[in-house]
Amino acid sequence: MSKKRKLIAIILAAGEGTRMKSQTPKVLQTLAGRSLLDWVLRGARYAGAGGRVVVLGHEHERVRKTLPSDVATTVQARQLGTGHAVQTARAGLKNLSGDVLVLCGDAPLIRPQTLKRLLATHRRLGAAATVLTAEVRAARGYGRVVRDTQDPRWVARIVEERDASAAERAIREINSGAYCFSLPLLWKVLGRLKNSNRKREYYLTDVVELLRRQGEKVAAYRTPEENEILGVNTRQDLARAGSVLNQRKLQALMDSGVTIWDPASTWVDPDVKVGPDTEIWPGTFLTGSTVVGRKNRIGPQTHLDCTRTGKAVSIRYSILERSVLGNYVRVGPFSHLRPGTKVESYVVIGNYAETNRSRIKQGVKIGHMSYIGDATVGRHANIGAGVITANFDGARKHATRIGEQAFLGSSTVLVAPCSIGRRALTGAGAVVKAGTRVPAETVVVGVPARVLKKRAARSR
Repeated sequence: MSKKRKLIAIILAAGEGTRMKSQTPKVLQTLAGRSLLDWVLRGARYAGAGGRVVVLGHEHERVRKTLPSDVATTVQARQLGTGHAVQTARAGLKNLSGDVLVLCGDAPLIRPQTLKRLLATHRRLGAAATVLTAEVRAARGYGRVVRDTQDPRWVARIVEERDASAAERAIREINSGAYCFSLPLLWKVLGRLKNSNRKREYYLTDVVELLRRQGEKVAAYRTPEENEILGVNTRQDLARAGSVLNQRKLQALMDSGVTIWDPASTWVDPDVKVGPDTEIWPGTFLTGSTVVGRKNRIGPQTHLDCTRTGKAVSIRYSILERSVLGNYVRVGPFSHLRPGTKVESYVVIGNYAETNRSRIKQGVKIGHMSYIGDATVGRHANIGAGVITANFDGARKHATRIGEQAFLGSSTVLVAPCSIGRRALTGAGAVVKAGTRVPAETVVVGVPARVLKKRAARSR
């Protein structure tokens, strides 16, 4: 073995999760954009686990398909307890030494930093096993951690609540279900587990007592954050875990210089990035891989999903999906930028406007009540109220090109494919037929649109 002790992780993910009342396996339930199991796998990887093994059970093929290629799996055909689950993983780990993290696939809130501290405690004390614990206000349903009366640094045993005495139930320090073991010592005692308990299962917690009996040290690292060890067994637990993650994210953003006016009504996914001096107003949701620039004003009542904004952008009462915005852009209220929208700097997209798969170049003004789809809009063009690019012919989508400084009158309909030349002007209610190329610097009116005259030169 190398001087640096190896670390692997075993994640227990075999349970059905009947209390979720869902056709989706519990470990695949979504929390802040990721599955519960993905949260645990990421935590183990960031904590330094070089190898990860997931113990599957219920709908194992479905769960396996969601896993990264570098994650190994094994199947616990019968769920006979946590000790039995680890025994199931043993076959693929026989020749490995070092340390192992054993984690629950439904405990997504344990931070990588906490796992690192657990490992550091384990190695510093030279323990055979180290338990992650927390002191909680309401310990009901959890295994109690019984400390050594002679030396409270060490753990004497862990007692499941159903098997605990009244005195043991009064203990507030509980077992999280996360452990760090010395692999060789774990394998020595794992086969000696008994199922002499009310559920007739093999408890991994019994390994603690077995190690103690043969003179080994069992330590504990107690995390100061009670919510960190929350397991997800019900929809209520899922909502609570989401709230914890969201509050962590909002706190981190505020610490970095972001103003959040009402954290109670604001949701920000973990991977979202927000620049300093940005204000996030009530009722705002930032999800996916969204990146918000410096000095933005986002909200109120706004949802950005996988969207990127530049500097000093203002977005109110609007929805933006997979869009990119430049600097000094204003959007809303009540606009919808659909996937594929690219907006350059100094653009104004007003109320009740919709864009889709379009490029809006610098300085464009889209006032209100317009639909721009599959279009390229040239610099400083003006899109009047009610302008529509009719981009779908019933079978295919077609493109529209609008030239620089073009001026589209109210209720103009552009039937794609068509193009509007530089500084061209359409009269109110004009309909530009498919296949039409409106010349530069001309005025077109009517249904279908026809050239009326050359457009007057701009006064200086």
